[in-house]
Parts: sequence; structure tokens; C-alpha cells
Amino acid sequence: MTTADAPHTLPDGRPVPPMTGSERTQLEGWLDFHRATLELKCRGLDDAQVRLAAAEPSELTLLGLVQHLAEVERNWFQRVLAGLAVPPVFEEESGYALDSGRGLEEALAVWRREIARGREVLSGRALEDTGRIVGEPMTGAEVTVRWVLIHLIEEYARHNGHADILRERIDGTTGA
Repeated sequence: MTTADAPHTLPDGRPVPPMTGSERTQLEGWLDFHRATLELKCRGLDDAQVRLAAAEPSELTLLGLVQHLAEVERNWFQRVLAGLAVPPVFEEESGYALDSGRGLEEALAVWRREIARGREVLSGRALEDTGRIVGEPMTGAEVTVRWVLIHLIEEYARHNGHADILRERIDGTTGA
């Protein structure tokens, strides 16, 4: 690997998505960037802070986003692509509900395990390989690995916008 091929990171530690390379490398690079962005938005906060909602009537919190995205990872990789009948990661399928006994570190650990499991499911699968959606309103629809990766990039990017607003409300931190 040459210096030009070596992975780059931003000063905050997030990986820079590859600007060249295969479609797969670029899709997975963007997904990793957005995963790292979510984790960055939670960095340095305590359990009380990650439970603060952005604005009424919304109950959306950073902790709820981490939990939700753990469920998203499980759904698309294990249920849809691997065809496994796995239970929800947390009590309910959206993952947003907060449990007074579960803090940020536990939720991040679960989320990281779901990411690792998703990487295992992806290994050896081509972008054209398919799985089937398991939830309404499109139960049974066939989707490719490529579609799932694009969808997850979109899902993380949208929720990272929410995380930006939440973090700014908590302590004024903006950007990234």
C-alpha cells in the first residue's frame, strides 16, 4: 500500500471515505465515516446528557439514536441479508425507548457488536447478492447488498443531522 492508498483520518479520528477505489470500498468507507460521526457526537458526554431531548414534543435523544442504529444494523444485515429471525436488540423494535438502567457505554458496546456482526454478514457477499425485506410495508421485497449499503449511508446521514442538533443543545458543540 502506498501513502496515497493508505487510509486517512480526520483530526477527530474519523476515517476519510475513500475518494478512489471500487464501488464497494467507497460505499463501506462512507458507512464507516457516518458510524464514526455518530460516535463522535456522543464523545465526552455523560449518561444524563445523552438522555436530553432536542425540543418538545420530540423525545429524540443521542442515547435513543445509538440504540435505534444498533437495531437498524441488526435489521438490515442479519434479518434482511442473512435471513435470520433475530429478536429486537432492545425492548422494542425501533430502539428509541430509554431504559433507566442502560447507559451510553452499554448502548455503544451493543451498537459496536451489531456493526461487527454486520461486517461478518457482508464478508463474502457481492454487491449484487440479495436479501428480502422483513418489515411492512414492503415485506418480501428483494434488495441487493448495494441497496442496503446505500440505504444505511442515508439512514446514518439523516440521523447524524439529528445528532448535530442534539449535541448543540446539550453543550453548544457544532460541526463535524
